[in-house]
Amino acid sequence: MMGAVGFSTPWLLAALIALPLLWWLLRAVPPAPVVRRFPGVALLLGLTDERTETDKTPWWLLLLRALAVAALIVGFAGPMLNPQAARTGDAPLLIVMDASWASARDWPRRAERVGELLAEAERADRPVAVVALTDLPEGPLPLRDARFWAERVGALAPTPFAAKPETIFAWAANLPDRLDSYWVSDGLDASYRAGLTEDLQTRGTLTVFETSRPVIALAPPSLREGVLNLQAIRLPDQPATEVDIIATGRDPSGVERALTRATARFEAGAERAEVDLVLQPELRNRITRFQIAGVRSAGAVALTDDALQRRKVALLTGREGDEGAELLSPFFYLRQALGPVAELIESPSIDDLLLTAPDVLILVDVASLGEVETAQILDFVRAGGMLMRFAGPRLAASEIARDAEDPLLPVRLRIGGRTVGGAMSWGAPRRLRDFAPDSPFAGLTIPEDVTVAAQVLAQPDPGLADRTIATLADGTPLVTRKFDEDGQIVLVHTTANADWSTLPLSGLFVQMLERLAVSTRGAALDPDAVGDQLWQPQRALDGFGEIQDTSREPAVEGTILAARAFGPDLPPGVYSSAAGTLALNLGTQDMALSPSTWPATVAVERDAVAVTRDLRAPLLIAGLGLLLIDILAALWLSGRLRGSAVAAVLLAFMLPAESYAQDPDDRLALQATNALVLGHVLTGDGRVDDMAEAGLRGLSRILFARTSIEPAPPIGVDIERDELTFFPFLYWPITENTPIPSDAAYAKLNRYLRGGGMILFDTRDAELAGLTRTTPEARRLQAIARPLDIPPLEPVPEDHVLTRTFYLLSEFPGRYRGRDVWVEAAPADAERAEGMPFRNLNDGVTPVIVGGHDWASAWAVDEAGQPMVRIGMGLVGEEQREMAYRFGVNLITHVLTGNYKSDQVHVPALLERLGQ
Repeated sequence: MMGAVGFSTPWLLAALIALPLLWWLLRAVPPAPVVRRFPGVALLLGLTDERTETDKTPWWLLLLRALAVAALIVGFAGPMLNPQAARTGDAPLLIVMDASWASARDWPRRAERVGELLAEAERADRPVAVVALTDLPEGPLPLRDARFWAERVGALAPTPFAAKPETIFAWAANLPDRLDSYWVSDGLDASYRAGLTEDLQTRGTLTVFETSRPVIALAPPSLREGVLNLQAIRLPDQPATEVDIIATGRDPSGVERALTRATARFEAGAERAEVDLVLQPELRNRITRFQIAGVRSAGAVALTDDALQRRKVALLTGREGDEGAELLSPFFYLRQALGPVAELIESPSIDDLLLTAPDVLILVDVASLGEVETAQILDFVRAGGMLMRFAGPRLAASEIARDAEDPLLPVRLRIGGRTVGGAMSWGAPRRLRDFAPDSPFAGLTIPEDVTVAAQVLAQPDPGLADRTIATLADGTPLVTRKFDEDGQIVLVHTTANADWSTLPLSGLFVQMLERLAVSTRGAALDPDAVGDQLWQPQRALDGFGEIQDTSREPAVEGTILAARAFGPDLPPGVYSSAAGTLALNLGTQDMALSPSTWPATVAVERDAVAVTRDLRAPLLIAGLGLLLIDILAALWLSGRLRGSAVAAVLLAFMLPAESYAQDPDDRLALQATNALVLGHVLTGDGRVDDMAEAGLRGLSRILFARTSIEPAPPIGVDIERDELTFFPFLYWPITENTPIPSDAAYAKLNRYLRGGGMILFDTRDAELAGLTRTTPEARRLQAIARPLDIPPLEPVPEDHVLTRTFYLLSEFPGRYRGRDVWVEAAPADAERAEGMPFRNLNDGVTPVIVGGHDWASAWAVDEAGQPMVRIGMGLVGEEQREMAYRFGVNLITHVLTGNYKSDQVHVPALLERLGQ
């Protein structure tokens, strides 16, 4: 070791002693000239010799040669920057890795350290075993050659759970008596850490490696009164910092994307950081997971389930009486049961309720409906909605579903009702029978005081048993259900108030509504609610927090799920049953992280130690380069090489390859002017820029195949640096983080727009913008567009030239449909010409088009010409992609030709003048 530099073969450095000898030898060659006095030399004065030779070697050339030889000697000695201290001993080496979710964030550094240990063990010829505590090997310790493990270390990965203490102690008891250990810790305290540390120390030396980056976890989101509460958790005694939490979900086309984000701030020393989110129910229901930005770990991800989704429930209400009567109204009980956990919408009009796109429609003692209303409700059910009906006196007295099954009832009904325990009945009110295992209410406890005194009866039918999901003690159906295409119809054969039953007065009433997905569960996992049901895995997290499809895995028993014993058979993820979906996350509301502690006798290494770097290659290259320069210098001193040639050769070796390339501005000008090129504005977001390039590439191929336009490959444009006049068209995708251009860039953009260029602004938020009044992308576009010289805009009118430049179009879809596309507003005096279906809008081309349809994703193709993004579903989606291509063809044709089709208004006058 020499400071921070070490040598693998330091004895070669002894050759540096020869450098003084080399200096003397070079000084002696060539030999000093002998001076002879000869009178005839005077005749040679003034003549020049074509070949000259110096009488001694210049000092700078001596120094150059000495440096070249020194660089070669030091390079062959195997220099290494920041080498780790060599580990002494010939005992086998055990590398232990926690390999839990807490290791995932710095896993590359941990794997790199393991690789360094294996290289060191290979040089020392020590047998090695690499063991992950989350996946312990069976049998004897697998001691192998270091090269064996070096080939397999790349396959190691963290798991989405922690090690189990009982398996660790059983495994440690069979370790060899003589063993040196190196523990790659995840930095968190664990119940097995102290015992395993003591065990390993008794067998040999123990060294621990930990990284300095803090472990961060995310608790499951909680929903309170419509407000989402998110909590990030970290180790104590950390400085103040902020973390971004991203909400990810599926957009209307089924593609996952970031829907929103929030920033949580950790105060100095604080272990928790909280942030509240207020989202509209439609947007909130789309969220599938929350994740801490920049942290790859299963603990930094919180999956969502039914607990997050407050369903929209529509109540068909009528006129209600005074306050006293209101307390007896069935709607009072429904409001009390559903108000805290669902979005309630009330109206006496079916039309108004269905326009709000509810998840559930509740009808209370509604006997008959009109044909139009029946058809509307039936369409709502078949599209995936739920119709829930409660019985009452009017339904009992009506004639519906007597002779044939009503489409809005799950079963046929018998004439009249049934009264049990009343003045005219000898029997007592009936209790409920325990729910069947295949019922959605399975596992719910029935209180002793829940009884039913009256109900409407179902007509006996061969299929009645299959549609019954709750019965009274005597077997009479109490709740029946049938499925109709994607939706379902449920009938509760008693009232929603306490007139016929005490059920609405109990907590069982709320639980039954929750099981029917009318409302939602609480966020906490209740072991009693899980019961003995089987839960089918749907999605699971790996150690890095990536989503894996586990729908083909075997079902898990509810008791195992409730125990939260995470392991290979129970990874954190989303599980489903007849009761709904349940998300099992590593984080909990009361989770606390504790740092690992080690005895003073254990050496702890941190990742602050610099990484070992091999310096042999750069030193050998430098030595060879100096020798090459020495050759050129010797030729120059002898007169065999002109100075200009020397300079050219030196520049050829010293300058980077980019120096020979053309100036970037010149190269851009050549590419953009040799052929038609479509440009896209670079946003700084690599994923968005790549998609924009792929989209224009796909559109260019369509233009080449269908029109006479033959575009070259698209080019990304930096509006701050590049010239814009080369591009007739620019596609500008807007993100919430798109930088605001500088004043110089705005001046350039305004010149471009005034000179006839067109910019297509795409906020890519068409569907989400329909859920909220505005989006981050739309707000960013407003900020960017303020200094631009943009004329007044209007939605594309039906007779705009964009609707017919090449194809006849009535809409302009991209990845999304809907919402307006904005173009330059038509002049106030633009009128239709006689006999023409469109107006004369002159030859101007709208300088900007503004939309949010994400056209680039619809156009995008890979290098093989295959679409990169799925659009919609099946043939409908491909039809939408085709319409997006047609809009692109119309758009570029409009850019290149102007409103030439509007000039057809002059065709009659021209033909008349020509006498045709």
